[in-house]
Amino acid sequence: MQKTFIGPQLRRLRQERGETQAQMAKALGISASYVNLLENNERSVSVAILFRLLDTYGVDWRDIAEDENANLLPELRGAVQDPLFAQLRPDLPQLRAALIHSPDLAAAFLRLHRAYHAISDQLLSMTELAGQAPLSSPEAAVHDIFRKNRNNFRDLEEAAESFWAGEEIERDEIYYALKRRLRDRLGVTVRVLPVEEMPFSLRDYSAAHREIQLSEALDHTNRIFQLVHMCALLELAAPLDRVIAASGLSDPQGVARLRVELANYFAAAVLMPYDAFLAEAKATKYDFDHLATRFGVSFEQACHRATTLQREGALGVPFFFLRIDKGGNVAKRFNATSFPLAEHGGACPRLDVHTSFRTPGRIVPQFVEMPEGGRFFVFSRTVERPTWVRHAQDNRLAVAMGCALEHVSEIGYAEPFLLSGITMTPVGINCRICPRNHCDQRAYQALTLPEPVNTMRRGATRFEV
Repeated sequence: MQKTFIGPQLRRLRQERGETQAQMAKALGISASYVNLLENNERSVSVAILFRLLDTYGVDWRDIAEDENANLLPELRGAVQDPLFAQLRPDLPQLRAALIHSPDLAAAFLRLHRAYHAISDQLLSMTELAGQAPLSSPEAAVHDIFRKNRNNFRDLEEAAESFWAGEEIERDEIYYALKRRLRDRLGVTVRVLPVEEMPFSLRDYSAAHREIQLSEALDHTNRIFQLVHMCALLELAAPLDRVIAASGLSDPQGVARLRVELANYFAAAVLMPYDAFLAEAKATKYDFDHLATRFGVSFEQACHRATTLQREGALGVPFFFLRIDKGGNVAKRFNATSFPLAEHGGACPRLDVHTSFRTPGRIVPQFVEMPEGGRFFVFSRTVERPTWVRHAQDNRLAVAMGCALEHVSEIGYAEPFLLSGITMTPVGINCRICPRNHCDQRAYQALTLPEPVNTMRRGATRFEV
């Protein structure tokens, strides 16, 4: 059985209640020296002590025993791979020791590193937007919250499991069952309107008329998703508020964005139940076209759901998810891996997610290597967006899913390459912070490792010295 250490959590619990180690020891019926050993992670905690904590302090043992290090370790590993630390890069045991014995210091280091990257991105943004760019966007804040929770929210998963209250709903009846639920429980009606009556809008809700309006531009799959999304907003205000409060997010725009993404998370959990989806994903080696068909969702929704399969004891492959437009702008990102995703601007042009626009609807596989040596398998495909008017028919985006190379045997899209051999493509986060000066796709001088320009030499790009 794996040993459980709760030193920082126990110390925080004691300090919040203004107790000394002796006072806590007396309350728990143990010695003060044992409390000291527990707080310094020199002893693992027993199940008996966890239950005493529950009885004495009303603390859920699952929360205090949760391995917070598991949330921070992938991010810490990714951070120390930064080229800045090339000469003093700690190994994995050192990182684990830092998280166990100095978790606040590790968290402070990560906050500093994130701020460093945000400022690096802002330098270019300031030149483009005359100093109007924010330090961090609401989308970036939401991404960090999802990552901190390992893309998995237990309360929302449990609410999704009880959504139908044990009633078996046939997949071709879900739309009508949702309309009936909204009408009977909340007095809310659903109406599909012509596109000309909802210009540039897919869904709207009128609280005064208790009516959800859906655009006819939405296909059947997305009409269902939008209705479950609205059920989350109208029925699950309390669970959503708890998650938002725990996030510490206070910016109104960020809170609104987080509420939307949590409602999306809940909708995916209802339509793609955790255990059933994970079992089907493993059985089909993550065939997302099959998963989309089996669960009556879109390809993009199935991909997004796969990034949330990180429940302890029932883990799926850790994926990152990236969605870009035809201009290369990153429109959405979720991450359960150590792969670093850019906060601002576009993704690396060497990622084949960009070239997937040339072959709409087809999977484009690729093996990539980051500057610090991290290796990943990435597969991309275009997805269609609703079309309102004739001149916007080619309204496509592209999504990319990626996982660490150690999981590649679990992904069916990689099987042909495991037999014929793997070729790695060197990539970076984006040009602003990528150290690959000899890349022929470089668009900017790297901010992190500036080098003098050699006026007497012309390399592959104007930035190469």
